[in-house]
Amino acid sequence: MLTIAAGSILVGCLGSEDSSFNGDSKNAANTTGNSSPTIAGSPASATMFGEMYEFVPNASDPDGDTLSFAVQNKPKWASFLSSTGKLYGQPTLADVGEYNDIVISVSDGSSSVSLPAFAVAVTESALGSVTLSWVAPTQNSDGSALTDLAGYKIYYRKGSGSYIEAAWLDNAGITTYVVEQLSPATYAFAATALNSAGVESSFSGEVTRTVQ
Repeated sequence: MLTIAAGSILVGCLGSEDSSFNGDSKNAANTTGNSSPTIAGSPASATMFGEMYEFVPNASDPDGDTLSFAVQNKPKWASFLSSTGKLYGQPTLADVGEYNDIVISVSDGSSSVSLPAFAVAVTESALGSVTLSWVAPTQNSDGSALTDLAGYKIYYRKGSGSYIEAAWLDNAGITTYVVEQLSPATYAFAATALNSAGVESSFSGEVTRTVQ
């Protein structure tokens, strides 16, 4: 069995404001008999041009009221869904820059709460990286000895997306790899082993890391 581990994250100039954003109670306006909705979430602070940016806040209402969302200072390259609070878009090279004071709020029709204002930087390059390491497998899936290990494939995915092949390593002696040029997000990594006939194993267990 192939097992990988994610080591240190080397972060370049893409900074990150700390955070677990919680609802801003000072914006709540309770009315008698009504409980204010809640909203929380941690938007990524940067994205690289050409990549899809997406953020959906977590919101709920103790009374079960129907919720609607609004946004202030929406980036020109982004779209917004008032039904879910989803902010998303794929900025182009022309959109490189900083977009500040973005505020997403939720209302139950009687009161509203907002996330603290946040910023999103659109950059020309992504400088985040994750170092992966593993122990070379010694057995086939049927328990027999693995005598013709030829190399590995490294995969990653962002969020709930499909795996993307990051590298094909045709050297069985390599047991570390650095996945580079990652924009800020949470990634899941996995690896497979290949024998000399090109037969590929099933995926290893996933490891996750957040690049900020």
